[in-house]
Amino acid sequence: MPPPDFSPEHTPLSPEAEPEQVPAAPPPAPPRKPHWLLRLLFWSLGLLVAGVLAAVLVAGVALAMAYPNLPDISDLADYRPKLPLRVYSAEGALLGEFGEERRNLTPIQDIPQVMKDAVLAIEDTRFFEHNGVDFKGILRAGLANLGRVKSQGASTITMQVARNVYLSSEKTFTRKIYEILLTFKLEHLLSKDQILEIYMNQIFLGNRAYGFAAAAEIYFGKPLKQISVAEAAMLAGLPKAPSAYNPISNPKRAKVRQLHIIDRMEENSFITAEQAMQAREEKLHIRSGTDQTRTHAEYVAEMARQLIFAQYGNEAYTRGLNVYTTLNAGDQEVAYRALRQGIMDYERRQPYRGPEKFVTLPSNPQALDEAIDDALADHPDNGDVLSAIVLEASARKVVAVRGNGDVLEITGEGLRPVQSGLSDKAPPNTKLRRGAIIRVTKTAKKTWEATQLPEVEGAFVALEPRTGAIRALVGGFDFDKNKFNHVTQAWRQPGSSFKPFIYSASLEKGFTPATVISDSPLFFDAGVTGGQPWEPKNYDGKYDGPMTMRTGLAKSKNMISIRILQAVGTKNAQQWVTRFGFDAEKHLPYLTMALGAGSVTPMQLAVGYAVFANGGYRVNPWLIAKVTDHKGKVISETQPPVLDKQERAIEARNAFIMNSLLQEVARSGTAARAQATLKRPDLYGKTGTTNDAMDAWFAGFQPTLAAVTWIGYDTPRNLGSRETGGGLSLPVWISFMAHALKDVPVMEPTVPPGVVQSGGEWYYTEYARGGGVSNLGGEARPTTSSTRSSTDAAPQPPAAEERNRIMDLFRN
Repeated sequence: MPPPDFSPEHTPLSPEAEPEQVPAAPPPAPPRKPHWLLRLLFWSLGLLVAGVLAAVLVAGVALAMAYPNLPDISDLADYRPKLPLRVYSAEGALLGEFGEERRNLTPIQDIPQVMKDAVLAIEDTRFFEHNGVDFKGILRAGLANLGRVKSQGASTITMQVARNVYLSSEKTFTRKIYEILLTFKLEHLLSKDQILEIYMNQIFLGNRAYGFAAAAEIYFGKPLKQISVAEAAMLAGLPKAPSAYNPISNPKRAKVRQLHIIDRMEENSFITAEQAMQAREEKLHIRSGTDQTRTHAEYVAEMARQLIFAQYGNEAYTRGLNVYTTLNAGDQEVAYRALRQGIMDYERRQPYRGPEKFVTLPSNPQALDEAIDDALADHPDNGDVLSAIVLEASARKVVAVRGNGDVLEITGEGLRPVQSGLSDKAPPNTKLRRGAIIRVTKTAKKTWEATQLPEVEGAFVALEPRTGAIRALVGGFDFDKNKFNHVTQAWRQPGSSFKPFIYSASLEKGFTPATVISDSPLFFDAGVTGGQPWEPKNYDGKYDGPMTMRTGLAKSKNMISIRILQAVGTKNAQQWVTRFGFDAEKHLPYLTMALGAGSVTPMQLAVGYAVFANGGYRVNPWLIAKVTDHKGKVISETQPPVLDKQERAIEARNAFIMNSLLQEVARSGTAARAQATLKRPDLYGKTGTTNDAMDAWFAGFQPTLAAVTWIGYDTPRNLGSRETGGGLSLPVWISFMAHALKDVPVMEPTVPPGVVQSGGEWYYTEYARGGGVSNLGGEARPTTSSTRSSTDAAPQPPAAEERNRIMDLFRN
């Protein structure tokens, strides 16, 4: 019998029991309709979801369509940015660079950690954690921007690389899509270090600097590996806005940005609190816009640029070629300063031409600073010749202010160059007064001197006589002021510096240093000259009678040179000088050639004197020693020529005797100051001053170095009645040689075959016992052309305008 079921549903009831009466339940209430706000919320949420889905769908379609059109980025795996052409001295000093982008390509392992940390702290702290797009950074930036906090960006370093290398800077939805796609593609193709390396070499940082290595050089004048925390923070502030945070043009804003980055570096534990404090207090030394530390070789750099461009075309400016010249950086800098000093010394003797401009200066201090900045912006410093504005002026004192705020007091000797401008009688355009823009320079005694920019120009070149390698070259007072290279482009009359080449020709005609020649007046009538009568004169107007050829050159006697040329024959002499590298058509066969009436460049004259210095060989000047690519691989290299294989211009014995004559000039003649100052006997040379003192020269050498100095106006005009080659150009030469020959031992000449000494004088062997020309007096007044030899074409009548030019006499 089954057990009873006691579940409630199955409880048995007795027949007598009646079911319990349960009251009927009330009918259910009708359903309530949702509140209208809830309906709006549901509807909005649905619309938002639909919108998001639609946006995602649109974005997906856009991405799918855009992806095939993305640029090929595989070349970034072998990153080769545009690299400038750089020109260096022989020992590796940077002389100049050319190209739109200044960049020093630096591998990531060579970038100091402090620089990487500074960049990451401000640009992309989570760079090594995200996959190219930092979603946390985007959210954080969005919340900050919505909360009206200072606007924040969310571009990662990878996104910036994608944008900077491949995309434009326009802010459009399409460009943003491309940027994100390129970012993912870059992250897939390259490592984080590769991306960071590209960024730190590619980013523009102002002043034509691309990459932090170039920026370190431009703003601090040091390699990237030497920068401090403070300097790294300053550089790291540039990518956001290179002009706004430029430490040269906007130092205050740059400082604020730097301090913010130091704070960020500390917050992210890149530096300690102590390092942060030191960085905030460090005083930075920012380079000015004018680079005063680089070797001044602007003319040489331009010469190298032209040579390389001729070979490589526009590619020269992007391949990262490194051009190593023959220049010695130390010699070059001394040459630059010596020439400028010589020109400024001359300028001190000239009348004061007045201030460069007058400006009205307000009395309000703040407005005054702005007015000074604006005025001097148009009058930049010229090397060590600085611009300033006069605040007050009197006969005994001038107070001036520089663009950097320095206030200068100029008194005593410092006022001598502008004394006429302080006179009560000075005209308004030359009167020194408040608001006058002037030039100032520091003296050797570290005091200030008021001066003016020179109008005169100059040139200097030095080369090695045995190889032709250029050691120093300065083409003018200032490259920015005048880019005309006077060393290679200025055709000027050489004056008496040309006489040695005429003397050299005479040695082959039987003349000797002991030949006695008459220093008496000469006169050539119109029948002889073919035009107006010509009566040449000596520089000092004095005539000393008979003298040896040695004395005649030492004293630079014009009558002696003319008589020698008469004897040699002008046609013969014209052909002879071509052996030294001179152009025959620039030296017409007239007697005025004896006085340097032709045309030479300073470079030509240096090559000519090198023939004497090296024993008679003609060498060609050369500048470029080696060209490498940006990795240092040699592309081309020039080997110094072997002297014995060069073209022999004159016999060794001719060079030897000419050296003896030129040594006398530097010992007791017009250039006696050379040996007296440098106190060494192995110096040789000749001064040169043209008629009316329009050109001042000194050309000379020591056996290891030949050098030429020229000073004159671009448009020839009188330098002054007392200005000569010995007074103007020789001091520049001496200053240079004092440095260049400092550790060079004195060299004694070797007597070549075919030369003997007799009675204390040198002769060709065949003339030692009375042969050759012993005496040359002659008639002081040639009368007819029938008495001339067939080789003497001196009196041939020139064309009228050419005759007027060459009839100018030359002195000293």
